[in-house]
Amino acid sequence: MATDTVKNNTGSGGGSASALRRVLLDNGALSALVVLVVAMSVLSGDFLTTDNLLNVGVQAAVTAILAFGVTFVIVSAGIDLSVGSVAALSATVLAWLATSEGVPVVLAVLLAAATGLACGLVNGALISYGKLPPFIATLAMLSIGRGLSLVISQGSPIAFPDSVSKLGDTLGGWLPVPVLVMIAMGLVTAVVLRRTYIGRSMYAIGGNEEAARLSGIRVKRQKLVIYALSGLFAAVAGVVLASRLSSAQPQAAQGYELDAIAAVVIGGASLAGGVGKASGTLIGALILAVLRNGLNLLSVSAFWQQVVIGVVIALAVLLDTLRRRTGSTAGAAGAPGAPGSGGRKKNAAKFGTAALVVAAVVAAVSVLNPGSSSTTTKIGMSLSTLNNPFFVQMKEGAQAEAKAAGVELTVTDAQNDASQQANQLQNFTSSGVASVIVNPVDSDAVGPAVRGANKAEIPVIAADRGVNKADTAAFVASDNVEGGKLAARSLAGELGGKGKIVVLQGTAGTSASRERGAGFAEGLKEFPDIKVVAKQPADFDRSKGLDVMTNLLQGNGDIDGVFAENDEMALGAAKALGAKAGKDVAVVGFDGTPDGLKAVEAGTLFASVAQQPDELGKAAVQNAVKAARGEKTEAQVMVPVKVVTAKNVADFS
Repeated sequence: MATDTVKNNTGSGGGSASALRRVLLDNGALSALVVLVVAMSVLSGDFLTTDNLLNVGVQAAVTAILAFGVTFVIVSAGIDLSVGSVAALSATVLAWLATSEGVPVVLAVLLAAATGLACGLVNGALISYGKLPPFIATLAMLSIGRGLSLVISQGSPIAFPDSVSKLGDTLGGWLPVPVLVMIAMGLVTAVVLRRTYIGRSMYAIGGNEEAARLSGIRVKRQKLVIYALSGLFAAVAGVVLASRLSSAQPQAAQGYELDAIAAVVIGGASLAGGVGKASGTLIGALILAVLRNGLNLLSVSAFWQQVVIGVVIALAVLLDTLRRRTGSTAGAAGAPGAPGSGGRKKNAAKFGTAALVVAAVVAAVSVLNPGSSSTTTKIGMSLSTLNNPFFVQMKEGAQAEAKAAGVELTVTDAQNDASQQANQLQNFTSSGVASVIVNPVDSDAVGPAVRGANKAEIPVIAADRGVNKADTAAFVASDNVEGGKLAARSLAGELGGKGKIVVLQGTAGTSASRERGAGFAEGLKEFPDIKVVAKQPADFDRSKGLDVMTNLLQGNGDIDGVFAENDEMALGAAKALGAKAGKDVAVVGFDGTPDGLKAVEAGTLFASVAQQPDELGKAAVQNAVKAARGEKTEAQVMVPVKVVTAKNVADFS
């Protein structure tokens, strides 16, 4: 009896451990998440802290909410590429109604939700009744939603009502509201999938649409509901995102549809349909958030982060794929001894792949993160984008100054995403850097994250663009408005004070584009005989500058000049103009990048307004070091702006 008792007790304890082991083995995504958390905890002492784990939750919230809606679609064998644009449109509608039109906030929130719902219904109608493939229908809505967001906002961010912005705050000073919203939406998703007729219909349609139709399910009607739910969840995600930024950004959530789809697939759903669950989607979103957060804390290069994230995502999905494949093989064996053998093979495959995930992360950070002394002053720098030579030069200047000063500088790339920049600043704050340099994607949207650094008593230096509604120790910049005025005077002087010109604008809604455009317009007031015949955005991109300029020349072949709000677009415009550039048409750019200066020297560009970005980077680090050491800094440090023409380009080469 005593022996039996001992066996039973041991079995009970072993049963708990066995149950936990089975949970991990039966869910490849959960295994991958556990492995990643352990790896990041070992590699960074700042990862496994309460503040940082809450940061991870906040950073996963928007992706998870979007992904919950996409789960409905993927389970039913569909796809929704429009959720990012629908999120931005819904938030823009809310902000516009509440602030510009005086609509009561509660009604504005309901109308924002209705906007997302309507977009989803349009998707569903196009797919069910218009017979369009889901990829095409939702791709069209992606463009429509983004365009309407820009039309409503006129390309500029709109301040969010304070009452709604509380969705981006915390309860009790520590529990983030976005995390609570994420959990609530996850529970709704789980209930819909498992406890409702529409949920069961999703699995049936995804498993075999024709069989579902023959069994009596009204497939067309169900698809309307499925895509409407996806649109509604996108609207909620958009409101949460805008609340975090205290403003509705017309360009917000770009590319988030891909993160949402990745989270669903990582969580175990099949793109073929019929498989998927809310818990898996949540795990997938957390994996993405843990990766980005951990790599920031480990100071991995911004360029390499995307490579590491892609590799680990692929390995996480491979883990789940092997689980399914080996599980099927074991089940098909049939012989009494086969399941045990298949189970052992299955376990080996899972743990082997999990080991690969760990190896990938460890190898990546060991190569890409050389480490530093614990006594080294650490400074974080978040740049709006590194897909632009101007900011690459700023980074290089900052890194050179950091090396000379003997401090460790971690540079991150926000990829022109205000939400991603907010995440990066939160990560810097939780890791306890001595000071932070931020080149804002948008001056308003970065405010809440900078206030978080203020609360942690971490000095912040603003570079190139200012920060609104938060404290900064110094503002290092060249004057974009003054630069725009200089560009106008320079172009007007070359044209003799009269002529027709075209303006290529930067990314709609960015402060750099607004300020340079405003300065140029102000400068042109001195020259009433110069007419702007066309203005079009080309997103600070050379290839888009080429395409937009080519299109504009079809109806404006007799122009005399072009002003582009950066050198990249100016170079694209010059390419479109061909032999006319520099001879018949004067082209003026902005930034003074190496390629821009070469074009000025060659005569292709008439002029470029040089900001000296490397000097901006150096000055930003100098002030960040002073602030970190408690030394006094100047409130405003201005780096001179100069017009570069063929006469003085040698001084800048």
